[in-house]
Amino acid sequence: MSYELVAVDIGGTHARFAIATIAKDGTISLGEPETLHTADHASFQTAWEDFRERQGGTLPRSVAMAIAGPVGGDIIRFTNNPWIIRPALMKDKLDVDHFTIVNDFEAVAHAVARASEDQFIHLTGPDGALPATGRLTVIGPGTGLGVAHLYREPTGEYRVSATEGGHIDFAPLDSIEDAILARLRKRHNRVSVERVVAGPAILDIYQTLAAIEGKAVAEEDDIAIWTRGQDGSDSLAAAAVDRFCLSLGSVAGDMALAHGAKGVVIAGGLGYRIRKSLIASGFAERFRAKGRFETMMAGIPVKLIVHPQPGLFGAAAAFAAEHNGDLH
Repeated sequence: MSYELVAVDIGGTHARFAIATIAKDGTISLGEPETLHTADHASFQTAWEDFRERQGGTLPRSVAMAIAGPVGGDIIRFTNNPWIIRPALMKDKLDVDHFTIVNDFEAVAHAVARASEDQFIHLTGPDGALPATGRLTVIGPGTGLGVAHLYREPTGEYRVSATEGGHIDFAPLDSIEDAILARLRKRHNRVSVERVVAGPAILDIYQTLAAIEGKAVAEEDDIAIWTRGQDGSDSLAAAAVDRFCLSLGSVAGDMALAHGAKGVVIAGGLGYRIRKSLIASGFAERFRAKGRFETMMAGIPVKLIVHPQPGLFGAAAAFAAEHNGDLH
């Protein structure tokens, strides 16, 4: 027998829904995802009802939710989304028997734990499967910088811990990064790594490089710079993307050291979109450049997860881990 549930991945702009199936052997599969705009719905409940209608009027009586924000407490609020979720009312409001709520990056770490080997591509280090036991660091640049770690037991079980690793201090390693830090410090008393290796950071990196070149550049959104940096139409934007990759390599290596990781996984939509740049850049060299520990760092495999819906898949995996006794 298999077990069905609704998997949900909620961010500031989009809420993604899918029917997930957990097979008797624990294998998780997702139905076709539905993406709703949060701005089109007054609440999560009305979005849920919209999805239910799209599914013919009925849904499984369990739900797993990955939420972009803190999930503790009696009320869950979103940073860029007016919805409010009260876990105590979930069963009555949604007409479900079981539910799981996790932070969105905690869900990504669950996805890393459960994804098959063909869902990863190699970035640096030994080109083999991720270690079957021990600790892995999961780091994902997006609108912010998510960091988690998971520990795989010899029994096959695993544990996931979400962290606030994206908010550790940024440590520049050369004069260009000194200049990036100086620019950021004009606006922030304390500059965290998230200010340098999350998607919006490309603006400050680009503007810093332009200042070094003595060029005046117009203010624009980060998507335009990412696009030009990737398609080769703007050499300064390409240099900014390369600098971003260098800094991400440094931060990923620092996290691996701090966690005592045997492997590292880069996650998130941005990581996937810049995968070719990561491979071609100095990401790998910066990841290894840890002084006396360079040899040790060279022995750590670094992968990029390419699962198309890690938030939905990971939410279902988190549900399976929490409700294992209720599944069959």
